[in-house]
Amino acid sequence: MSIALTGATGQLGRLVLNLLKTKVPTDQLIALARSTAKAADLGVAVREADYAQPETLAAALHGVETLLLISSSEIGQRVAQHQNVIAAAKQAGVQRIVYTSVLHADSSPLSLAVEHHATEQALEASGLAYTILRNGWYTENYTASIPGALAGGAFLGSAGDGKISSAPRTDYAEAAAVVLTSAGHEGKTYELAGDNAYTLSELAAELSRQTGKDIPYTNLPEADYAAILVSVGLPEGLAQLFAHFDVAASTGALFDTSRQLSALLGRPTTPLAAVVAAALSAM
Repeated sequence: MSIALTGATGQLGRLVLNLLKTKVPTDQLIALARSTAKAADLGVAVREADYAQPETLAAALHGVETLLLISSSEIGQRVAQHQNVIAAAKQAGVQRIVYTSVLHADSSPLSLAVEHHATEQALEASGLAYTILRNGWYTENYTASIPGALAGGAFLGSAGDGKISSAPRTDYAEAAAVVLTSAGHEGKTYELAGDNAYTLSELAAELSRQTGKDIPYTNLPEADYAAILVSVGLPEGLAQLFAHFDVAASTGALFDTSRQLSALLGRPTTPLAAVVAAALSAM
């Protein structure tokens, strides 16, 4: 069985690949990346593959049986790029594609869900066997704000009292590795999220508990939060996108109770307290 991963040099790709190395021989693994130089330390075969350059894809996928299609990072270009990969996979004789989508892609108010759902539909129409992993939010998306919260004395956001069913990136990577190396997942769509939801007020309370400091959560209007993100160095478009994500969270976009992630893992998802502790220890 040969398994290839797109985006192998990214944060999620590296985690999945490291887990796959514990499950299958390394000579059965192929890392696909735009820059082969960046993939030189992965310890497996590396092939050049660029979502936006179809001419690189068919050769890169030659002999691949199962492909993990990690979604492109280029918002607005994803549908065309993913369709390039799907077409090349079909041409190369790939037997199954596992795709990393977003939680509740068919009904989510998140703006990025549109491209994910369109990719899901392209997979369904391709005739290839597929599995869709609808990944919920990474807890790191929020714990990355801990240094700023400690420096400013408050955790900022626009999520109100919205419940967030997140899990750390490692949990999603482990689920992908399970699906890639076991049978019975063809045609299935998994809604993947953390077992225990929390609000940003509860995240701030956990941060306060672990640091011994009073770090309250301050909820801001979307435009105000975006402006603060710009002031600390985020590009305006990205800042507006992050603020939009928070507002969507306030309406339940990041909430899920299905516990399908822990079912795939065969264990509870990693709790918020553990991810906060890891973020603090890494500072």
